[in-house]
Amino acid sequence: MTDTTGAVGRSAAFDDAARSVTRPFYAYAVLANSLFQRGVFVIFLYQQGFSAGQVALLQTLLFLVSGLAELPTGIIADRIGRRAGIVIGQVLVAGCLLGQVTSSHYWMFLVLFIGQGVGMACVSGSDTALLYDLLVRRGATADYVRIRSRFTMLGTVTSGVAIVLGGQLQQFSWGIVYVGSASCLVLAVVVLMSRVPEIRGADAVDEQDGAEKEHGDTTAWRAMLRVATPALVTLVVVSGLMHATLTPYIIFTQKTLSDQGANTALVSVVISAGFFVGGLTPLLSDRANRRIGYRVIAPVSLLTLAVALGLTGFGLVWVTIAAFLTLVGIPEITAVLVDNVFNEAVPSRHRASLLSMIAFVESVLIGIGYLVLGALMDGLGASAGMAAYAAVPLLACLLWLPVLFRGTRVTIEIDRIGSDEPGGGCT
Repeated sequence: MTDTTGAVGRSAAFDDAARSVTRPFYAYAVLANSLFQRGVFVIFLYQQGFSAGQVALLQTLLFLVSGLAELPTGIIADRIGRRAGIVIGQVLVAGCLLGQVTSSHYWMFLVLFIGQGVGMACVSGSDTALLYDLLVRRGATADYVRIRSRFTMLGTVTSGVAIVLGGQLQQFSWGIVYVGSASCLVLAVVVLMSRVPEIRGADAVDEQDGAEKEHGDTTAWRAMLRVATPALVTLVVVSGLMHATLTPYIIFTQKTLSDQGANTALVSVVISAGFFVGGLTPLLSDRANRRIGYRVIAPVSLLTLAVALGLTGFGLVWVTIAAFLTLVGIPEITAVLVDNVFNEAVPSRHRASLLSMIAFVESVLIGIGYLVLGALMDGLGASAGMAAYAAVPLLACLLWLPVLFRGTRVTIEIDRIGSDEPGGGCT
């Protein structure tokens, strides 16, 4: 009876520790994703007189710059603090959004999208690194998949609500849409600064003393080489190709639906509904992780993306809508599971830097994906271009098959303090 009571007490303590971390992060997720322009900004750019190729170039530039900035911003986040990196990034993005709604020249948009890309890089890697390390500090990493899925759900569902509101607010003024988004980002920064403690790479708590001394002077590049198994590298590339399919698919669905006869209001509702689907499905991540695992979920997600793109090629607006809403959420489950694998694979000391290196690969592939899909849509038409782009997820699926069938280990063992405690570590 005493042991049972003690176990229950420890479990309650871990739950309380997890809640103390997650509550401000959940509030941050809601505010940081209240981006009212997200579902209609492509229409905004078209109304500025930009072509599909010019819009694709802006998005390519955004993600390429974000990718190139990932490496230095990740190192900076490890040095000065993960929270500081997020704050700098969100403020920069907010400023760029305000600049976009007050500008009309294409060259100015190029500059603003470059700045926005740098801001995105400051946030990327730092947010999940900060969340994971706070859970490590409180011995609650066993709950990371569940917490991360809820974090994703709140952010994505909020995005869906914001997109619907954005479509309505646009009828009054584009200024309201963009100023509202920038204001929410500033409020998200206020929540972080007031409720979330700072963590730097030097505050690493997930390595044994011996390991910390052995690798204490290791650079982020050497740390990456230490953990980069061939299977992990393959997972990074496959994950990047998945995002390089999903992100342009979601954004350019706005243009595709418009070309297939949907009006702006319907487009905003469909994109919003897609974000709702993408936000709710990650709640299944914990169950999928225990019953299926990321090895199987990854190719399933890639195949669903290929099917969705193929169905879009029929050029029928309701088929496109049905495919989009039915299949767009499944890759979000994979994203949560893969994120957990990446966090388990890297040590705290260089976590933001290493996650930024991974995000660099993903950002570059997303940027190239925008350029390729934009060119396909310009050359073949919106519907046929989408169908042709299905080759990308099919290629990623082929790359993953050897890892799937050979059962190759993705991560190496990393000693962690407290690994013998409940929720104290993951391997």
